[in-house]
Amino acid sequence: MKYTEIEVKFYIQDFKALQDRISVTGAQLIRPRVLERNLRLDTEDRSLQKEGRLLRIRQDDGVWITYKADAQVDGGLITRTEIEFGADDFEVAKRLFTALGYKVVIMYEKYRQVYKVGVVVVTLDELPLGNFVEVEGPNRVMIEAVAELLGLNWKNGIATNYLGLFEIVKANRGFQFNDLTFENFEDISVTPDDLHVRPADE
Repeated sequence: MKYTEIEVKFYIQDFKALQDRISVTGAQLIRPRVLERNLRLDTEDRSLQKEGRLLRIRQDDGVWITYKADAQVDGGLITRTEIEFGADDFEVAKRLFTALGYKVVIMYEKYRQVYKVGVVVVTLDELPLGNFVEVEGPNRVMIEAVAELLGLNWKNGIATNYLGLFEIVKANRGFQFNDLTFENFEDISVTPDDLHVRPADE
């Protein structure tokens, strides 16, 4: 079976105002704010990255294995294959993939809280790079409707994933560290220009 993810991402300047707008829509909070730790895995020669595929272990209030591939961008929407399932133990999962020939190539962190507006999922992400919202749903019409409900400028949608944005910042600012962690970005301020994005809530 093929699993498909359809979403759009936006950079947010006023995170509190967005949270307030979400609350008045009657959105259902389905996961409170939690710290995520993500490990991206790849082979020694980065074959997954070269082929546009992603293998990840995520730890939040559970442990999750995620595979993504076949990303296509159309009018700001990202559509891709996504297969995800739960695991019991973060370290055991890491050891399993190490035994299969994969290694951790980057670790990244974010705080995440998740809402639902009908069948559309609205995810608020706080990263060391800044604050973002992802809107995911079964089709473009529903996703656009919720984005408009939240006052987001569709034209400022972002097609680049978080690790891609990290690479842009590293190139622009000359950072030498490898991991996207809050500790690495302590006392560092990142601007929309550094990310090559425009805020969707201007």
